[in-house]
Amino acid sequence: MIFSENNKKFDVKVTSLQEKQSINNNQFNKEDWSSAYQNVELELENKNLEVSQGNSIKELNGTLFKNGPGILERDGQWLHHPFDGDGMISAINFKDGKATFTNKFVKTKGYLEEKKKNKFLYRGVFGTQKKGGILNNVLDLNFKNIANTHVIKLGDELLALWEAAGPHALDPKNLETIGLTTLKGVLKKNEAFSAHPKIDLNSKYSKEVLVTFGVQTGPQSTIRLMEFSNKGNKAGEILFDRKDKLNGFAFLHDFAITTNWAIFLQNAIDFNPLPFVMGQKGAAQCLKSSPNKKAKFFIVPRDSGLYSGKSPLIIDAPEGFVFHHVNAYEDGENIVLDSIFYDDFPSVGPDEDFRDIDFEKYPAGKLKRSIINLKSHYSELKTISEQTCEFAVINPKFTGIKATHSWMACTNAKSGNAPLQAIKKINLDTKEEIFWTAAPRGFVSEPIMVPKTNSKKEDEGYLLILVWNGARRGSDLIILDSKNLEHLSTYELPINIPHGLHGSWSNNEED
Repeated sequence: MIFSENNKKFDVKVTSLQEKQSINNNQFNKEDWSSAYQNVELELENKNLEVSQGNSIKELNGTLFKNGPGILERDGQWLHHPFDGDGMISAINFKDGKATFTNKFVKTKGYLEEKKKNKFLYRGVFGTQKKGGILNNVLDLNFKNIANTHVIKLGDELLALWEAAGPHALDPKNLETIGLTTLKGVLKKNEAFSAHPKIDLNSKYSKEVLVTFGVQTGPQSTIRLMEFSNKGNKAGEILFDRKDKLNGFAFLHDFAITTNWAIFLQNAIDFNPLPFVMGQKGAAQCLKSSPNKKAKFFIVPRDSGLYSGKSPLIIDAPEGFVFHHVNAYEDGENIVLDSIFYDDFPSVGPDEDFRDIDFEKYPAGKLKRSIINLKSHYSELKTISEQTCEFAVINPKFTGIKATHSWMACTNAKSGNAPLQAIKKINLDTKEEIFWTAAPRGFVSEPIMVPKTNSKKEDEGYLLILVWNGARRGSDLIILDSKNLEHLSTYELPINIPHGLHGSWSNNEED
């Protein structure tokens, strides 16, 4: 990987951080990292991309879709947290060795209103307030649907997702916003729809099934579990739909599936809405871990599985806070669930600037494994890796069944908290690790694993990663060999993309 600065070049090669101690540290330039936080100023369509290093890959035929905040400041006011930013979709299409780039904002109602006025008109879940202080925010409980968390195809539509409201449908060819969708009447208008659907490629009901959920929160919360066909002439049609109640306020960002179960982890948290109602904090800032509560696994039978119609199982869960799960599978009477655990809920305080945070003061994510016994209703937790990491993925063909390998974004050092600058491949059984690093001046996002066509081995494929290149203050697309993390290609992108969230890969239709 070659970064350039003032016409000087330096090469960071595929390496093991354990073998090359000179880069085994968390010394980074915070200005390099924070420089990614800037508004996206352009919308482009089908702009040709050229390989700036390495070679094009003719086997790649499909589109990488990525979502994330694209507006971080209006009229001199910065968001309190980037997660409050309006969603901007990037699409990089590969066909016959050629690549093109398209990006568009999701034209939500709130985005259009604020663009017209050039100011923030809505409060943000993560602490962004309207100008005017408490008096202009008190009792204002309205949110805008920012559609900024994930992007994935369902049937012939591309969905931009934000878990607190309904999905926005986009045209997958040009990313133009069609509007809020009820998915052929499945959802009520603007009904909550998770930003973390799972694609099940092992279902007996369809070649590809999209499994997702929505939550209605309150003193008693309701989880709606939905399964859609996502291939063939019934693509986009719902196959299974069930609702289950859970006592207490449910904060469920992600979930996992196995062949027969959907697994939710209800973190042990308290939610005191009063500071939010009184205009002092964002809703997410009103969450805090509770030492008086016990986290719970809420394990719902999938109606496509062996226990259709049965009641959910509720089992005590380990201490810690989880945003993201990696994968789950069934092993006899156990469910094995890999997740990223934090010691506490990470939040940017009201008086903090997200562009200048002290990473060492924030909880760090660690890869851990829960083993949940469905017979004894007991769970235990084991640590797979102590290194700070996030955005862990597997080969999508292994979702819901046993996977041996995982790829994730991680820190450049084996200990301590810092920005994510490296990609790690880990064997989940042996804990063997290899690394590729973008340090010292590159910062990585969630890797997307694309299996090779007709691959026979789980780790054969490509990793597609958006990297913020702090040296040239721009965004790169990096492609690695998923087996050995060898660098294959770099594309310098024509726009600067802020640190983002989630994405997906979709094969071209003829494939």
